[in-house]
Amino acid sequence: MSEPTDDTETHTPLLFGRVLDGQGGARPIAWEEAQNWQPAAPGEVLWVHLCRNRPGVQQWLENELHVPEPTAELLTSDQTRPRAFVEGETLVGTLRGINFNPGAEPEDMISMQLWCDGNRLVTLRRHPLQTPREIVAMLDRGIGPPDAGATITLLAELLITRMSQAIVDMNQVLDDLEDDDPDEHAEEMLKRISTIRRNCLGLKRHMAPQHEALEQISRDAPYWFEDHDRREIAESIARLRRYLDDIDISKESAVVLQDELRARSLASSEHATYMLTIVAGIFLPLSFLTGLLGINVGGMPGMDDPDAFWGVVALCGFLFIALIVVFRRLRWL
Repeated sequence: MSEPTDDTETHTPLLFGRVLDGQGGARPIAWEEAQNWQPAAPGEVLWVHLCRNRPGVQQWLENELHVPEPTAELLTSDQTRPRAFVEGETLVGTLRGINFNPGAEPEDMISMQLWCDGNRLVTLRRHPLQTPREIVAMLDRGIGPPDAGATITLLAELLITRMSQAIVDMNQVLDDLEDDDPDEHAEEMLKRISTIRRNCLGLKRHMAPQHEALEQISRDAPYWFEDHDRREIAESIARLRRYLDDIDISKESAVVLQDELRARSLASSEHATYMLTIVAGIFLPLSFLTGLLGINVGGMPGMDDPDAFWGVVALCGFLFIALIVVFRRLRWL
């Protein structure tokens, strides 16, 4: 079966729906059937992926799933800081993933809310997110997660895995910048490094609370979240912690490279200023001498001597050579 596409009918919030059969497969389900769904066989789990900003989502959560109003508001709001908590026998959480939509930057992360009671899993998003599509494609091929806990675990794992690609890309850019010629592309390199630093800060800002949210799930998830799911979440937490360390390393590498480029640029400017100062120091006495001999007053020596000009030229040459010798002995040159 081909990968499903988003529901383009704006009157329904359903993007896709599946009923997991407990064996890694699933069957599609329409919004009308999903609203009042009840398991027809042991092990069946309903998973609906909704667009949270379409009409009727909050009302359905409150009326059909009996979600408390504050929780329903949280699931449909734009308060997207990663978090997770348990409410009775249900798990509520907000996770974030890398935005791979055209024109987006890595730090422009997309939030996904989830609600699950073990039999029904509801995920909600506002902007397109690729991770749920990957999992539903696996279910359609019969190799997907068997239950709600495994689905949540796989969602978290794939969200984190996609983060690693953004970190690898940033490190590759840093490696390329280190091999580039700073004398030719210094300004462009500084701009790219500044972008990488902003990306690192954005990823760190969102990934750190996601680390806490996953720990909350691993520690406090309800009984239907099985032990192997907790172990998988623990592995995802460890991987996320490594990625946070990698982000810190990338940020520090960007700072070091940026400082080096700025130091080289400053040294080049200082060298140019120094050379101009040396040139001014050499020609200032010569300018004074020629200015003194160029005043238009009576009594200037050599005014009637045709060889006086060459005498002044020789005097300036001698003074020039003398200044060069003095500057070299002072180690200014």
